[in-house]
Amino acid sequence: MSEQAPVIVLVRPQLGENIGKAARAMLNFGLTEMRLVSPRDGWPNPSAGPAAAGADEVLEGAQVFETLAEAVSDCANVYATTVRKRGVTKPVVTPEQAAREIHAAPGRSAYVFGPERSGLETEDVALARAILTVPINPEFASLNLAQAVILCAYEWSKHVPSNAEGNAGLEQPTLEELLPPAPQEELEGLIGHFERLLEDKNYFWPKTRAAANRLTLRNLLTKPGWNHLEVRTLRGVLSTLENARRPRG
Repeated sequence: MSEQAPVIVLVRPQLGENIGKAARAMLNFGLTEMRLVSPRDGWPNPSAGPAAAGADEVLEGAQVFETLAEAVSDCANVYATTVRKRGVTKPVVTPEQAAREIHAAPGRSAYVFGPERSGLETEDVALARAILTVPINPEFASLNLAQAVILCAYEWSKHVPSNAEGNAGLEQPTLEELLPPAPQEELEGLIGHFERLLEDKNYFWPKTRAAANRLTLRNLLTKPGWNHLEVRTLRGVLSTLENARRPRG
């Protein structure tokens, strides 16, 4: 990734599973550098791997520090994530604002996250340049660690140019390759098929409205940009309905 990619700092994390889930959230959006401050159960933690769901490179490269000051010693821009200001007077920004600042500012940057139950202490927040707070439902202001990490990582990733050095860019996953729209000839066949069936049912009555109804039907059927498989499927549906009306034997 770019040299300016921020580091994710987890302060006194309590569960290995949560560290693993945070690593997974990081790698989803191209962040790979994790720093741990006094993890409660030590490090490495066997519970982190399964929860990371393949984000092993993040866990394998994780560094451990005794204090937050040591963990962010090389970072010029430190953001403390917390839902409360805790009596510390600092600028307060959203994840989107922080992401813009990180991309514009020189020097390394860090997102700092507190323990799952208690969050960051006042002393932790005091080390930061700004407080990062997520706009959230005041009646249920509860985010788990991985959720908080993924919000920050996603906002940061939105501003990464696809041609950045060392970065292939993030891609929108697609389930399948989209087929091109069907040629007009196939659409005409579909429209004609509809009209034949509707004509038998007096759909285009009264005659004074027939032209307008046909035009509306044509606009409706040409708007979606059906591909040839979809047109074929619709024709099959119409043929089935048409044949079902005919007396057998």
